[in-house]
Amino acid sequence: MRRNFRSRNDDREELDERVIDISRVAKVVKGGRRFAFRVTVVVGDNAGKVGLGVGKARGVPDAIRKANERARKAMKPVPLSGTTIPHEITSKHGGAIVLLKPASRGTGVKAGGAVRAVLEVAGVRDILTKSLGSSNVLNVARAAMKGLAQMKIVEDEASNRGKDPADLMPFWERKKNG
Repeated sequence: MRRNFRSRNDDREELDERVIDISRVAKVVKGGRRFAFRVTVVVGDNAGKVGLGVGKARGVPDAIRKANERARKAMKPVPLSGTTIPHEITSKHGGAIVLLKPASRGTGVKAGGAVRAVLEVAGVRDILTKSLGSSNVLNVARAAMKGLAQMKIVEDEASNRGKDPADLMPFWERKKNG
């Protein structure tokens, strides 16, 4: 079975990859401790697709490679409303809670650390966020991913409610249109 490796390399060039966290972990064995590295990577196409991956290995480059592969496999689409998200959402993973709030054009990404990395590679350009609870980088990143995964598509939600999609847009969008 032949595979087209060139298309795989083309995908690598298009995607935005960011290393969020590198931490040293230890496994206790009979002779003492074995040290390894855990790397958290977020990968996105800056146009509505994003994935999070974690890789562990004895060396940092191997851990980064593993995390990249896992993030690419875990990529999921994110519904966007222009340069922001369609609605406000609060998501939780472990002890980390992340609040994601749509913002008007020109606001920028008001987020820190892991949440900023996840949102930027997803293609979100205007958003307000708040990280509550635990500051564990991996859990905060997973909470942000969970929030993006729970986003609803405006057109689908409008048809379910029997309304016009313009009625469900954020207030600044309605102001421009109406």
